[in-house]
Amino acid sequence: MSTFHDTLRSLRVWDTDLPAFDPASAPGAPLELFRSWLVAAAEAGQAEPHTMALATVDADGRPDVRTVMLHDADERGWHFASHATSAKGRQLAAAPQAALHFYWPVQGRQVRLRGRVTTAAPEEAYADLHARSTGALAAALVGRQSEVLDSLDSLATASEAAWARAEAEPDAESKTWTLYVLDPHEVEFFQGDERRRHIRLRYRRSAGACTTGGWARELLWP
Repeated sequence: MSTFHDTLRSLRVWDTDLPAFDPASAPGAPLELFRSWLVAAAEAGQAEPHTMALATVDADGRPDVRTVMLHDADERGWHFASHATSAKGRQLAAAPQAALHFYWPVQGRQVRLRGRVTTAAPEEAYADLHARSTGALAAALVGRQSEVLDSLDSLATASEAAWARAEAEPDAESKTWTLYVLDPHEVEFFQGDERRRHIRLRYRRSAGACTTGGWARELLWP
């Protein structure tokens, strides 16, 4: 226990030079800024900058969160994919609202989004899956995500069969594979500061007169 607490108390964050961020120069809508921040994180050496936390709620209103991969970000929203039969797929079908969170510690940056989630057309989901690796296709063909697994041997057997099929049938279809799009009503950009004077810029959907492209911008206290 003492090792855990000693380690926990010894940890530091942002042990590097952090980039500057002038919110006054930020674009009128969040998509352009998000894209530039993700590219900057990748160029700064951030591992897996396209991974994000996805938060949903279950039938009892209890929150659930997991790490997933960003597949695209465009004018429609932020794209990710999963099986419709998975826990997150079932939760999104029942309550199609979610939150996303990106964290890029190499630059002390976070991005938080909240919004409504819709499903893309089946042909888009098919194209999304087949633009990825053989391993991704094999995993999708295994399916059964979030179901109870009786043994690792069962997983190995199913995985080997799926890999063989993915290699023999690269156009194979996974009927439950679904492409989701989160259309945000709120996007927050967080730039960390060594002196804890963090900069937080929030975009909110608004029909007000003082907006750009339907977005209002405001600073938040850190």
